[in-house]
Amino acid sequence: MIVVVDERELVTEGFKSLFGREGVPSASFEPREFQAWVHTAADTDLDAVEAFLIGKSNSTFELPRAIRSRSAAPVIAVNDTHSLEATLALYDSGVDDVVRNPVHPREILARAAAIRRRLKSMVNHTDIGSIRVFSDGRDPEIEGETFALPRRERRILEYLVANRGKRVTKGQIFNAIYGIFDEDVEENVVESHISKLRKKLRKKLGVDPIDSKRFLGYRIDWD
Repeated sequence: MIVVVDERELVTEGFKSLFGREGVPSASFEPREFQAWVHTAADTDLDAVEAFLIGKSNSTFELPRAIRSRSAAPVIAVNDTHSLEATLALYDSGVDDVVRNPVHPREILARAAAIRRRLKSMVNHTDIGSIRVFSDGRDPEIEGETFALPRRERRILEYLVANRGKRVTKGQIFNAIYGIFDEDVEENVVESHISKLRKKLRKKLGVDPIDSKRFLGYRIDWD
């Protein structure tokens, strides 16, 4: 999920629409509301955030510090001006990257993914058994062959792999895939997506690498 912060509702709603077209959930805040939320949000909600996008605000230079106190997700600032001084000031405030409007949402997603790779000092894929899962939006591979999945199932597999060895709840998966503020989708839809994903993996691999425990959640850990 991408969190967009800007004092202009037209801007936040515009970004929400653009990210939605890319199949990426997002949430928008006006700056004061965001500061209250980032200090009080549950850790599981913050863990669902893939990146923070900061736009125009009287508190723009205060927001990165507030975010860093709770989250390590990339912080990207949108600079509406072409001023070098403004760009340098944004970097000094603690943002990870600065982009200029207009900017395509795919560029923002690519920059966020690049920042996460640098922060984690890891390659852009993770191998679990014969499964190779990428962090750049590509379909996974099994024994070197592309294993095409619908977007939601792919993102669930990516999330499980990112939390390899840890048990994650249905709620955590839902927040990561649909966004914590999506009230139009029932949380139980996660069970349907995971059921379909497990059937496809079992058919391809001969085994089910996803372990589930009632009330405890799901875990993938397969050698």
